[in-house]
Amino acid sequence: MAGTLNKVMLIGHLGDDVKMHHFDGGGCIARISLATNESYINKNSGEKINNTEWHNLVARNKVAEIFEKYLSKGDKIYVEGRIKSRKWQNEKGEDRYTTEVIVNEFTFLSNKKGDPQLPPEETNSQIEKSSEDINDLPF
Repeated sequence: MAGTLNKVMLIGHLGDDVKMHHFDGGGCIARISLATNESYINKNSGEKINNTEWHNLVARNKVAEIFEKYLSKGDKIYVEGRIKSRKWQNEKGEDRYTTEVIVNEFTFLSNKKGDPQLPPEETNSQIEKSSEDINDLPF
């Protein structure tokens, strides 16, 4: 293979409401926890095993605004993006590490009763790459 690929596809439920951070320059970041589940039967005991994996999603600017407007805890969503690991320091000065999925495409899968339908351009959105790199943002 000549190149490399960093692509993630997830379908899951939001573990909490969208957390927004707005920057002075007008940009914004949304942070969301997404749960994916795996179920299987233990061959030895016959017991049903359920495992939940938590994923940290990051969306920015227009995608973040759409997420804030239309998503809430428990909603089901399909996302595509890329994995990004970063290092930061906690309040004690200790190094901490986190792995995030930077969202660049999504589809809402929950159908909320009583809510108006989303415009078609916002239900399945392919986001154009911005000249602004996520590494340049102060988070």
